[in-house]
Amino acid sequence: MQLQQRIYEGRTECFDIIRRKWVPLTPEEAVRQFLIHFMVEERKIPAVRISVEREITVNGLKRRYDLVVYQPGGEILAVIECKAPHVQLTQAVVEQAGRYNKTLHAPYIGVSNGKESLFFKIDFESEKIAFLEGWPF
Repeated sequence: MQLQQRIYEGRTECFDIIRRKWVPLTPEEAVRQFLIHFMVEERKIPAVRISVEREITVNGLKRRYDLVVYQPGGEILAVIECKAPHVQLTQAVVEQAGRYNKTLHAPYIGVSNGKESLFFKIDFESEKIAFLEGWPF
């Protein structure tokens, strides 16, 4: 993965191939970009099926998800929450992705800090969540 970077007005930025713009390169953004490039380059998911940092309403509050991956038919496949590498993937982080998914209704949720990625399959009928070994797609 080769991330395009530049220094602009004293801050480091990277080019987001999904949003097609330069964004500040924070630790969380580095993880988000790593996952984007991994999905596009390694998993061969077309860039048009990935959405980045869009606003949604969760329990009446405005929130922004990190990544959403769509199925070929346009239905949401997965919601992925990104954290900086120093942030541990705790129950609270998984619950954050789960809260977003109450609005988005994806069959999979994931969390990643760039060092570790966890994925879960959501069964809405039985209201059960199953931990997955590795990426679901």
